[in-house]
Amino acid sequence: MAPEKIEIFKSLESWAKRNILVLLEPVGYCWQPQDLLPKPESRNFYNEIIELQEQNKGIPDDQMVVLVGDMITKMAQPTYHTLLNTLDGVADLSGVSLSPWAMWTRAWSAEENRHGDGAQFENNPYLAYIYFSFQERVSTISYGKNATMAERYGDMQLSKICSSIAEDERIHETAYAKIVEKLFEVDPSTTILALADMIKKRFKMPGHLMYDGKDVNIFENYSSVVDRLGIYTVRDYGDTLEYFIGRWEVDKLTDLSGDGRIAQDFLCNLPIELKRFEVIREAQRRSTTIPFSWIFGKHIQV
Repeated sequence: MAPEKIEIFKSLESWAKRNILVLLEPVGYCWQPQDLLPKPESRNFYNEIIELQEQNKGIPDDQMVVLVGDMITKMAQPTYHTLLNTLDGVADLSGVSLSPWAMWTRAWSAEENRHGDGAQFENNPYLAYIYFSFQERVSTISYGKNATMAERYGDMQLSKICSSIAEDERIHETAYAKIVEKLFEVDPSTTILALADMIKKRFKMPGHLMYDGKDVNIFENYSSVVDRLGIYTVRDYGDTLEYFIGRWEVDKLTDLSGDGRIAQDFLCNLPIELKRFEVIREAQRRSTTIPFSWIFGKHIQV
């Protein structure tokens, strides 16, 4: 990245301390997975496990497929930490840097890791922060819907776990969206070109390379189940894009370069095109069933 772009992130460090690091919860107050599960040292551990299993019996197989896929997607998290440390201007070269960008990366990685947790950013933090704004909003929506569905089927503990993850993701989304909002303020042309670039790359989620050793199309099949259940759909993607265009006031930007204005037109018209695509796709949907190794080869509608 050009030196003058790196300097932008250096100049924003005091802003990041005041606006981003304050979103982090103190370590002592952070929940951990074991806080939401039976404690092995408890006298009632065995009975609590049985109760947990009884609650879980009501979860349909297709929602279980979604939950497994979500967890596999989150397994990419260690890669994310390494990836963020390759970005120009915000990398944590020592692992203990006091730069607010580095402090955020370390804390965010730790929080994401308890969820169970590739994109190509070309060492460019503009691309990375835009990507994570979208990715965290997707996670907020999908885990929130998983929580609602788990509650509907009587698994209150699973609902609580998914709700806790969704709340974490909401805070992360807030942080990344704030960063991008600031980048639009100080460098609108570069930021809008980065946003258009990431959209054209179709925002591949980190699980798109998953493989179970049997089904080479397992990510696409898992995604079809997610879509059919309404956990995250093309319509949700269009709504997410429309939300960020509004939040970042993309349609109101001025003083853009020529390429920036072209990107602005592309982005502002895209939500309408996505809604048209959703109508066509629904009309062409064909139902079939396939086996998922994640649930012992049971057939699921995709």
